[in-house]
Amino acid sequence: MGDARRSSVSGGDSLEAMGEFWDRHDFTEFDTDRPDVEFTVRCAVPVDSSLLTQVELQASRHGVSVETLVNLWLQQKLSEA
Repeated sequence: MGDARRSSVSGGDSLEAMGEFWDRHDFTEFDTDRPDVEFTVRCAVPVDSSLLTQVELQASRHGVSVETLVNLWLQQKLSEA
């Protein structure tokens, strides 16, 4: 890459140079004028359909969502460990 293709933050002129820069730095060091953003991280875990049916039934009995019940049970199990 020539000067026209130089990174504005790292100053690197190659992918390797930019990679080395970001190995030593964190984006938050340069993000001082951006507003904070809240977000939720979701993940998908495959669950056997018959097990999911039982969890859905328990969640309904407790009057909570499946997600709430699963999180509660996972927290309880982890605190026991």
